[in-house]
Amino acid sequence: MSACPNDPTEPARRPVVYQPRRPKRTVVYQVVQKHLETWLEIAHGGDGGEDPVPAYIEHDFRQYLNCGILANGFARARCAHCGHDFLLAFSCKGRGVYPSCNTRRMDETAAHLVDHVFPQVPVRQWVS
Repeated sequence: MSACPNDPTEPARRPVVYQPRRPKRTVVYQVVQKHLETWLEIAHGGDGGEDPVPAYIEHDFRQYLNCGILANGFARARCAHCGHDFLLAFSCKGRGVYPSCNTRRMDETAAHLVDHVFPQVPVRQWVS
């Protein structure tokens, strides 16, 4: 099968148009954007009862707010078959907050294990 659904050598199909993610439209994004600073202020306020938020958690939330936003960086791509140009926003590649980036990271790790680790060491069982 061709990599491009718009390949003219493939049987006639409905053309596929790239639909970019729109993270700012999601409920989770809007909640984090609206309440992150307040939550951090309360957490760092020092009521004495709770530990402040670890730096890596604050960092992950801030990265999440930049993930998938074209203004924060993008790559331009062009379909070789139909010539359509589109922009792909960079992702945060973080862990913990954004499910899309978690999945991407999990897939990359699994591919690394299959391609570079498992062929060289004995493995009894591996379930993906």
